[in-house]
Amino acid sequence: MMPFRPASSALKRFTVLDLTRVRSGPTAVRQLADWGANVIKIEMPEGLEPGDAPGGPRHGSDFQNLHRNKRSMTLNLKSPEGVEILKAMAGKADAIVENFRPDVKTRLGIDYEAMRAVNPRIVYGSISGFGQDGPYRDRPGFDQIAQGMGGLMWITGMPGQGPVRVGIPIADLTAGIFCAYGIVVALLEREVSGQGQWVHTSLLQAQIFMLDFQASRWLMDGEVPPQAGNNHPTSIPTGVFKTADGHINIAVTGRKIWERFCHAIGAADLIDHKDYATAADRSKNRNALNAEIEKRLQGMGSDAVIEKLNAAGVPCGQIYKMDQVFADPQVEHLKTYVEIDSPARGPATRFVAQPVRLERTPSSGQLPPPGIGQHTDEILREFGYDDAAIAGFRQRRVV
Repeated sequence: MMPFRPASSALKRFTVLDLTRVRSGPTAVRQLADWGANVIKIEMPEGLEPGDAPGGPRHGSDFQNLHRNKRSMTLNLKSPEGVEILKAMAGKADAIVENFRPDVKTRLGIDYEAMRAVNPRIVYGSISGFGQDGPYRDRPGFDQIAQGMGGLMWITGMPGQGPVRVGIPIADLTAGIFCAYGIVVALLEREVSGQGQWVHTSLLQAQIFMLDFQASRWLMDGEVPPQAGNNHPTSIPTGVFKTADGHINIAVTGRKIWERFCHAIGAADLIDHKDYATAADRSKNRNALNAEIEKRLQGMGSDAVIEKLNAAGVPCGQIYKMDQVFADPQVEHLKTYVEIDSPARGPATRFVAQPVRLERTPSSGQLPPPGIGQHTDEILREFGYDDAAIAGFRQRRVV
């Protein structure tokens, strides 16, 4: 139907209207775009939105990485005519994604009920800070706020350090991924029922879900997990260990790996030591055991330790800075970035690749992030508007 270059054949039959901004919403839509959906990024015409553009500089690495494989059109959703155009497009689309504060879409007249009235098959994805209803519904949401209220900052960092944020916007990113997952589930269900539905999540819900076993420790056992620093909270010894020339990660779980580990570092005497013989002993005496391990490693370099442990079947690994991550041979082999020719950033610009491989319908980089409104005329023609109508929209600043 639409003359676009899909990044994959997997979702190319779906058209998605993207009303998102900043990070959580664009993350959701990127998942759909990278798997081939015909994504139309809808933005306010230039000069109509006060202040800095949401999402950072358009040609900056952050914005660029979030918006590949999309086309862009401008549309003034604060004008009745702009809303009517959106509704006409929604009548032919499969999904809409937005991450406004909950009251904004209702005020603009572009909420789920309004869109369902023109297309009962529409799947409408929403992300907010705290949910679409409830006492915090109208609060503004931000990743770090969700990290704090979602419990993550009190289990991150060294014991007694005080709250520490995670080094990535994990609530934004996971809310976006969960929203995309929900949209795909709803599209699959639509094949049975013929009906669309509203799919919504929040930064707070996503962050709490990501607590996983730490949340279960409280919900099931009544245990409030403390900060554990680099130590794994339950598998011991697992954490960061100092070597002669740096630090490495080592993960020792279960009796067999414990025995293999001790033999590999020349510490067979620790296997049945009264303080470390059982998992309970190792947990009780964690700090003393960590010190004992580092004493055995102090004469060995990181590479030598990693080689010994891998040969023995003990999980371990380097602790890389970002430049070292992408220089690792396994990382190179896994093709963790994709190259796209970008007018803004140059030929063969590297973008972070999808971490899932579909052998028959893979995701590939096709379209660089669009300029604002780059495809406005093209898209409006695809939805049935002629050149005269488009010229009128421009004159009235609808697009």
